[in-house]
Amino acid sequence: MQRRPKWHLVLIGILVLVATALVACGDDDDDGEETTAVEAEEFPAGSTMAEIQEAGELRIGVKYDVPPFGLNNPETGEVEGFDVDLGTYIADKLGVEVKTREATSDNRIPLLVDGTIDLILSTMTITEERDLEVDFSEPYYVAHGDVLVPEGSDIQALDDLNGQRVCTALGSTYADTIEKEAPQADLRLVDLYSECFDQIQTGAVDAVSTDNVILTGMKIQDDSLQLLGLDYTTEPYGIGIPEGDTEMKQFVDETVAEYIDSGAWQAAYDEWVGQYIPEDQQQGPPDITLKQALKLFPLE
Repeated sequence: MQRRPKWHLVLIGILVLVATALVACGDDDDDGEETTAVEAEEFPAGSTMAEIQEAGELRIGVKYDVPPFGLNNPETGEVEGFDVDLGTYIADKLGVEVKTREATSDNRIPLLVDGTIDLILSTMTITEERDLEVDFSEPYYVAHGDVLVPEGSDIQALDDLNGQRVCTALGSTYADTIEKEAPQADLRLVDLYSECFDQIQTGAVDAVSTDNVILTGMKIQDDSLQLLGLDYTTEPYGIGIPEGDTEMKQFVDETVAEYIDSGAWQAAYDEWVGQYIPEDQQQGPPDITLKQALKLFPLE
């Protein structure tokens, strides 16, 4: 089976489809319909939103190596994915351009705290520990923990990870979860998930464990890899907001709700996630609240 990454082929196909759709939508006389633009809001002077509008850009922290949520596309030089689409929608509500900054699992909160970025959209699971440093939006996506292994692997369950080399990212929830679920696993912590992908391809590790959507991006690039389908954790994603900025949180929450209600969430899901997974694994917008999400990862 093919062992070399082929994500760029998928991206080219997506770009062609998007370009075709734009051409079709560009002629209002053909179908009698017009595209609906996001209308920018006005905000009180001194609010974070007004300051962002004055700056002319919304700085979001996203991952650059976890398709389909965040990818620095080598073919186009553009950063794209599910998280980027949501960040762009928020920027449109402010009437500004979106500017991306690479935010890994380990550095994304420091980047927000020191003011380098305005928001985190970096496949970040909502936890009570993280909530001590940042505020969270209502959940915008729910992922599940899974394990990725090479074809023919003897690893079929969490217990099988004991004694095996398992890769995950520094700063992720899995650094603790794997230690609890498989305490004898040889845990390999890296800065970037792309490093886990390289290591499982070369045989340097026996498995990768993280969110299923991140692992799906790896499988898309190498179809000899296998997802076990364990769904052993529930990982509600939230947008990271500067601690104590209640006005910004209200704006982001309202925008996420509008993003879902308008159908934009579903369109992004279909483009970036849905087309790559089986029909019986499809999902809709999250029905979990922030309060419920925090209880899944309580302080110990």
